[in-house]
Amino acid sequence: MPRTQGFSDPEYSAEYSAEYSVSLPSDPDRGVGRTHEISVRNSGSCLCLPRFMRLTFVPESLENLYQTYFKRQRHETLLVLVVFAALFDCYVVVMCAVVFSSDKLAPLLVAGIGLVLDIILFVLCKKGLLPDRVSRKVIPYLLWLLITAQIFSYLGLNFSRAHAASDTVGWQAFFIFSFFITLPLSLSPIVIISVISCVVHTLVLGVTVAQQQQDELHGMQLLREILANVFLYLCAIVVGVMSYYMADRKHRKAFLEARQSLEVKMNLEEQSQQQENLMLSILPKHVADEMLKDMKKDESQKDQQQFNTMYMYRHENVSILFADIVGFTQLSSACSAQELVKLLNELFARFDKLAAKYHQLRIKILGDCYYCICGLPDYREDHAVCSILMGLAMVEAISYVREKTKTGVDMRVGVHTGTVLGGVLGQKRWQYDVWSTDVTVANKMEAGGIPGRVHISQSTMDCLKGEFDVEPGDGGSRCDYLDEKGIETYLIIASKPEVKKTAAQNGLNGSALPNGAPASSKPSSPALIETKEPNGSSPASGSTSDEPEEQEAQADNPSFPNPRRRLRLQDLADRVVDASEDEHELNQLLNEALLERESAQVVKKRNTFLLTMRFMDPEMETRYSVEKEKQSGAAFSCSCVVLLCTALVEILIDPWLMTNYVTFVVGEILLLILTICSLAAIFPRAFPKKLVAFSTWIDRTRWARNTWAMLAVFILVMANVVDMLSCLQFYMGPYNGTAAVVPEGGCLENPKYYNYVAVLSLIATIMLVQVSHMVKLTLMLLVTGAVAAINLYAWCPVFDEYDHKRFQEHDFPMVALEKMQALSTPGLNGTDSRLPLVPSKYSMTAMMVVMMLSFYYFSRHVEKLARTLFLWKIEVHDQKERVYEMRRWNEALVTNMLPEHVARHFLGSKKRDEELYSQSYDEIGVMFASLPNFADFYTEESINNGGIECLRFLNEIISDFDSLLDNPKFRVITKIKTIGSTYMAASGVTPDVNTNGFTSSSKEKSDKERWQHLADLADFALAMKDTLTNINNQSFNNFMLRIGMNKGGVLAGVIGARKPHYDIWGNTVNVASRMESTGVMGNIQVVEETQVILREYGFRFVRRGPIFVKGKGELLTFFLKGRDRPVAFPNGSSVTLPHQVVDNS
Repeated sequence: MPRTQGFSDPEYSAEYSAEYSVSLPSDPDRGVGRTHEISVRNSGSCLCLPRFMRLTFVPESLENLYQTYFKRQRHETLLVLVVFAALFDCYVVVMCAVVFSSDKLAPLLVAGIGLVLDIILFVLCKKGLLPDRVSRKVIPYLLWLLITAQIFSYLGLNFSRAHAASDTVGWQAFFIFSFFITLPLSLSPIVIISVISCVVHTLVLGVTVAQQQQDELHGMQLLREILANVFLYLCAIVVGVMSYYMADRKHRKAFLEARQSLEVKMNLEEQSQQQENLMLSILPKHVADEMLKDMKKDESQKDQQQFNTMYMYRHENVSILFADIVGFTQLSSACSAQELVKLLNELFARFDKLAAKYHQLRIKILGDCYYCICGLPDYREDHAVCSILMGLAMVEAISYVREKTKTGVDMRVGVHTGTVLGGVLGQKRWQYDVWSTDVTVANKMEAGGIPGRVHISQSTMDCLKGEFDVEPGDGGSRCDYLDEKGIETYLIIASKPEVKKTAAQNGLNGSALPNGAPASSKPSSPALIETKEPNGSSPASGSTSDEPEEQEAQADNPSFPNPRRRLRLQDLADRVVDASEDEHELNQLLNEALLERESAQVVKKRNTFLLTMRFMDPEMETRYSVEKEKQSGAAFSCSCVVLLCTALVEILIDPWLMTNYVTFVVGEILLLILTICSLAAIFPRAFPKKLVAFSTWIDRTRWARNTWAMLAVFILVMANVVDMLSCLQFYMGPYNGTAAVVPEGGCLENPKYYNYVAVLSLIATIMLVQVSHMVKLTLMLLVTGAVAAINLYAWCPVFDEYDHKRFQEHDFPMVALEKMQALSTPGLNGTDSRLPLVPSKYSMTAMMVVMMLSFYYFSRHVEKLARTLFLWKIEVHDQKERVYEMRRWNEALVTNMLPEHVARHFLGSKKRDEELYSQSYDEIGVMFASLPNFADFYTEESINNGGIECLRFLNEIISDFDSLLDNPKFRVITKIKTIGSTYMAASGVTPDVNTNGFTSSSKEKSDKERWQHLADLADFALAMKDTLTNINNQSFNNFMLRIGMNKGGVLAGVIGARKPHYDIWGNTVNVASRMESTGVMGNIQVVEETQVILREYGFRFVRRGPIFVKGKGELLTFFLKGRDRPVAFPNGSSVTLPHQVVDNS
């Protein structure tokens, strides 16, 4: 796969990479789409992770952008940590207030101050009152210091003179894990601050306990307790790292999807914009709009139509300009074919710019003839003036060619004002054209004109209102048609200063339009034409004022909605084209798009239920529920880690309790089974197919996922509950004591650790990413409820004895008798034991409840984020679908206006005016077919709706001819264009195939193979005659075709990359045209060379004899009358057409 430079580094062999190629289904061979590979290399900066877990995007700029995005996403999660800290302060306040005494004043004040600071920090971060740099760089570390200070204050002030190795260990583990899931920092800093916190907490606690137990120091027991603390912290860190890694992968995936979708969308937009520009350069906007609307109709609606759709509109009071190059034959002989096309391209590109400047709509280029109209589709009062200025500018522009070629070429320009019918005919190769008697008059005005002068009719003269000096044109003396119709003509007399003055006075400098509005307030025809210079700069003199109007008109085009508006990236429109080549630019676009969708989500209407957070749309909720969570296996592996650490802690606390070992082995086996079943869907090649299918079913079925998660947590809870209850077997009651039964340091002497193990179970529950927050709440209630029940009932005497023994050993003074009265319980000796602290059974239960509430709040936040990412994914997918659909319709239109291989050339990349498409062919067939008697049929009377109904009939004829091209036999025939009622086609110009059934290759082909396409063209001509006969029979008309054919070499090419016009040139085309014009109605006329080739294919001819052809002298011609036998294709099949006679003998 090709890579964009700088996108990946060959020295890194990425085991994990996210590759994507922007390649569109309809362009399998185009090679237009940008193809990028983004590598995620296994060499991240955090050495605390295994190599396969170190993820870093290549290039570095993309990684930096991702880190910014990731930290921005987790910035809101930072508020969750502030809430955790506030809940901890509330817990301390309650614990101190319940047993308040003078000793509790200090911890109470510290907790109160911490709570106030947490609230202030929450408000500052929530409202965004802090500078961005401070909130991202300083606040995370400040919050870490604040939480650490609160933990140590609670440890030092609340447990003074009676410290134990288990004090605040649960809270420390809780916050260590919280750092990993909330802090908007890289993994390395989080690991460092977590290790620092744990080391300092362990050292402070160990030294303090050792000092207080100097006389009765139990060294081995203290060491086991310290090691148990270390394993608790280690478990929190390991699971925290896995949580961070899973979140990182999830966000990287979302980030890549966003980047990929943006690039795909940009690519689609770029190609769609190319198609739109190409289409609007060939068709006016109003016609293209109507075509798109009809293409989107259902087939049933199309079937109800009686006639083929015709896009034809009447435009009155417009000026028609025809311009012809005088001396073109001399020019052709002075240049090669390629040089001629390049010269015409440069000349007509200049004309197109002039057309934009003078508000002309170019209609067609017919060989060396250029004609355009002013006042279409939007009316202009100064249409006649603009057309004359256009003609004068064209005469001046031809001087460039005259100087360059040293030939006597000149322009002959004719202008007439009247009414036209504008639109397209047929169903293939749409080209905008105009029809009417006034168009014929304008054509004759050019034919009867004088080189270097602008020749106008009386109707145009009437619209000028004396703005130009004129002299009699005497056009009738040079054109019989003008003389026959009695049309008065004039020639424009204008010096250059007068032309400039007239241009400045007539709307070309932004003057008022007929309705009094400024020129920029009303979109007009220039919006259809690209007026930029080839290098992208603005054209000089007079056109700069129109460009903003053009761009605005294109941006507001309702038929081609710009999806970039939805991301509010319209200000970046000029930069999108270059983004594929500039990686930094693409990253900047991505960053702005991510920022936009994040900010847009804030103001989005609530579309979820407040309590359950389920989508209000049931279909959307179903789609979300079946979203496969690929990290479920990692979540279950966390449960295995938690159970392992649980067993290690319990074994350190009570190594003689055999139940610990049994629950660990049984639980670990069960959890491994659950984990393997979850991992099978992620690594399908490593597991049996049935297991993979089962794992996939679990991932895609909501109730199965929930059941699987509940099983994992249930195993952890049961392991803990069984261990706690089994510990009671050593408890023989208050009078029997436990020292003789249980070795020193047993489970009864350290009951708090079993609650800390339950904290790990809560952490494991949080890691279950594949279940909803409501399921997590249920599971956390199960954990908390089970531990609370044991604390308050089964282990009630155990905790009482633990508290009594602890404070008696430290000779702690009994205080706050009144407040403790309600909380105290009968002591071991039957007397009231009043403690300075809340009894451990209550404090441990309260700790579990607070942690459960904290984790539930975090679970809601995670689910909100997951649902937001899902909505973004859906939105991006919908945007891509809309853009792709728009592109698909545009492509269908474009390929219906240009041959497919030509359209592909222009849609492949941005083309400058000098970047031409041209292709030489040596053996091509050309056909012209006209309806000479259609001119007699055409009238502009009211009964024919001003001629529209006559054109509707012509549209039916041409559409039926077009439908013949759908026959597989005629796949090598290309419709070139229609000129009035003349149909032009060629055979053998399609790439790679120039024979029917024979693909081109380097091998020499026989004459039979080489000219098969010419035989197909002859069959097509005969089929056109049969089709017209059927139409005549059904409509009671007597139309007849006059067809001319020829074979030989041509040059096929496109003039004007900005407004491409595909055509073919050469002597072969000229002779074919003369064969049609000099032919006889109802016949197909060919020259002798063509007749000799076609006769070999079984075609019958009648000799007409020599005829005079302008520019060629006398040529011997023949009439093609039919075919005696069907053609045999190379694969043995044959096709019999209606005109063919099958010989059965």
